[in-house]
Amino acid sequence: MSFEAALAQLLPRDALLTEVEAKRPFECDGLSAYRAMPRVVCLPRTLDELRGILEICRRFSVPIVPRGAGTGLSGGALPLAEGCLLSLARFNRILEIDADNRVAVVEPGVRNLAISDAVAPLGLYYAPDPSSQIACSIGGNVAENSGGVHCLKYGLTVHNVLGLKLLLADGELLELGGRALDAPGLDLLAVLNGSEGLLGIVVEVTVKLLPKPPVAQVLLAAFASVDAAARAVAGVIEAGIIPAGLEMMDELATRCAEDYAHCGYPPDAAAILLCELDGGATEVAAQRERVEALLRDFGATDVRCSRDEAERLGFWKGRKSAFPAIGRIAPDYYCMDGTIPRRELSRVLRTIAELSVEFGLPVANVFHAGDGNLHPLIAYDANDDDQLHRAEALGARILELCIEVGGTVTGEHGVGVEKLDSMCIQFATPELATFHRLKAAFDPTGLLNPGRAVPTLQRCAEFGAMHVHAARPPHPEIERF
Repeated sequence: MSFEAALAQLLPRDALLTEVEAKRPFECDGLSAYRAMPRVVCLPRTLDELRGILEICRRFSVPIVPRGAGTGLSGGALPLAEGCLLSLARFNRILEIDADNRVAVVEPGVRNLAISDAVAPLGLYYAPDPSSQIACSIGGNVAENSGGVHCLKYGLTVHNVLGLKLLLADGELLELGGRALDAPGLDLLAVLNGSEGLLGIVVEVTVKLLPKPPVAQVLLAAFASVDAAARAVAGVIEAGIIPAGLEMMDELATRCAEDYAHCGYPPDAAAILLCELDGGATEVAAQRERVEALLRDFGATDVRCSRDEAERLGFWKGRKSAFPAIGRIAPDYYCMDGTIPRRELSRVLRTIAELSVEFGLPVANVFHAGDGNLHPLIAYDANDDDQLHRAEALGARILELCIEVGGTVTGEHGVGVEKLDSMCIQFATPELATFHRLKAAFDPTGLLNPGRAVPTLQRCAEFGAMHVHAARPPHPEIERF
């Protein structure tokens, strides 16, 4: 019996896709410059179906690429031509809402925003809010350890996930964490958050819910220079104030977002900051006064405060629309994701501007300034091979710059296939070998998302031997651990 025939015996007809046109929507994730056609696409609905798929893949030695909503930006869900693309989209139920203990139990295919929508009548919400929260799934958020505009105060996914259930490659169901403040055994939750589908298939997530703050207001500050805005970010944090969100956009990003979303941004500002304060009315009023004074001290040419909830959401709409808004200046964008110490903001942004000129491609900067998580958007045309090559090379230089100043190659988008060579720069051989040993402990056969997130030692040796300031294009085939 063939691999496809075994799957056909297990799954309903609509849960197994083998025709090319049916599989085409799954040929890439949000990193659309790289595409591959999977051997099959499986869309299970039950745990038994999922276990059966894993067993068949083991029997036929077929690699498995897990996929959530497909909004990832690093190619972590790029299919393998000989592999099974495993979609968790139909695991989309909210299993339980426990308002008394402020937790929700959800399946991995539940959309991020759907959790907050479901608990809003109870005065609760789920804090991590990636820009793609209207579409991205909670399982994908766990895989990439996603953040969002409010991660400065409320943390990343890892800080808001209390428990996980996952299937290992051999079909064993593993339960980690729980609803209590501590759980028996090793704390493996942090290992799974950000593991990019290499260690197991998440089937259930217990998340922390927070009470909705009584008051939330956004200050929008315009600056005549990027340097001044960067210094203001440091000034607010040094004053001991931890805003709910502290976001920065440069002139190009601001102009594109305003043209796209009409959110009231000053299009002539060299940079804008969005600073959200939340809490009790007295606390927010006092902090607003202090922050506004600080922003003006650091050179803000204009400071506005949201007058009501509609205006607050409007200010955030522009920020969350920044990625698609880049489509107004180019057919495609390459979204980078590096994290740097806040003190290096000015230097890094100046260097990115110089690199933009060097490579002849526009770069719009929009990022979580409070925690130094950069998202430079490189505008290019994917139909032009030369522009694609220059975009890759520019992106690699930006990531090298992040490492150079003491940062990391990813804050929340993951490594996927995009940053494998950058991992060779950031980590030494003994560190990478440790990552491989961890992978082998969870997945001895190496069938779960092979060739992603952690480069092979051979790849790094080759990269080191030929290292020039350009990244090798991601390889669509397997690199076995």
